[in-house]
Amino acid sequence: MEAVSKPRAQLAYCTNVHPGDTLARTKAMLEQHAVRVRTLFAPEGTLGIGLWLSAQAARDLLAEREGLVRFRAWLEERSLAVRTLNGFPYGDFHGETVKTRVYHPHWADPNRSMYTLDLANILARLVEPGTPTASISTVPIGWRPDFTNEGCGASVGLAAAQLEWTAGKLAEIEDATGVRITLDLEPEPGCLLDQAEHVVSLFDQCLSSAAARTHLGVCHDICHSAVMFEEQDDALALYARHAVRVGKIQVSSALSCGGAPKEIAELAQFAENRYMHQTCALLGSGEVRFFEDLDLALDAMPDGPMRTHFHVPVHLDEIGRLRTTSRQIPIALAAASKVDPPVFEVETYAWTVLPPHLRERDLAAGIAKELAWTRDALEAAGYEVRA
Repeated sequence: MEAVSKPRAQLAYCTNVHPGDTLARTKAMLEQHAVRVRTLFAPEGTLGIGLWLSAQAARDLLAEREGLVRFRAWLEERSLAVRTLNGFPYGDFHGETVKTRVYHPHWADPNRSMYTLDLANILARLVEPGTPTASISTVPIGWRPDFTNEGCGASVGLAAAQLEWTAGKLAEIEDATGVRITLDLEPEPGCLLDQAEHVVSLFDQCLSSAAARTHLGVCHDICHSAVMFEEQDDALALYARHAVRVGKIQVSSALSCGGAPKEIAELAQFAENRYMHQTCALLGSGEVRFFEDLDLALDAMPDGPMRTHFHVPVHLDEIGRLRTTSRQIPIALAAASKVDPPVFEVETYAWTVLPPHLRERDLAAGIAKELAWTRDALEAAGYEVRA
């Protein structure tokens, strides 16, 4: 009997968990943390990373003479391999207060496309020889209230035009380098695209050109989808039916609260001032009620289970009296095996803002635990895993 080949999965961890407003700081953080993660998780091999470069760090890298050649050699010396880039946070992602600034510039602002093209030129030259495609994840157009305030129709039209133009430039990069870079919109609660149905509507109505369909796609973040109470397999099946390519899956987990008073008291410990923690409540009517941030949900005290956009370690099923949505992860991994398997990127960027008693003293050890858990989950889903 002929052996059935397993789908191959590339596994990486996203380095947006580390500060990196400049190239020098990015390299310092990789030296301090990523090298140790590799030692713990893949001591005899190479560690895949989903590299985050701020706009300033990307400019720094491109401005250096032979900068890309030297940076690639620097990574190789440390057995670090860039599998994908995170092009979502533009500026300092570890400032005192990030909140909705992370969605700026949005896709109606030319600065977003310029930053993205910088990343594409970098990624095409950092991936390993023979890599056919590589993904850059990006803002899902923008934060919905920003577009409502600006005039939704004009802003969305301009954003779609910028995406189409960027897709054409990505096609030129493929012609020059042989690497197809895909730009993958990452639905997030509260953004213009926060569910799979919004993504397919955008593609069907605004992004139907050959270049767009080839070089634009979706980054499916499991945490974000879970917060919206989407069914993971339904969301991925919808993308497949509408020929929207999934270029990356971010392996991530959200907080889940059943609504009991003691659970809500524990959930309140996760309200903090750096990041957005959008929260959805599933009401008895079946309606999903959205709150822009956790403190607003706590003030409203909705009747029903709640899920909160707080990226918690993926290997944890429970945190005190709270549960996590980690059980959604195997469902998404199994569903992804039915399409071309994308890169799988563990993206728990909120380690440093967890309640103090939950933080790992050794951040690298915590990331290594997540990677080991994800590798096991991928293998259980039938993948052959490449770190």
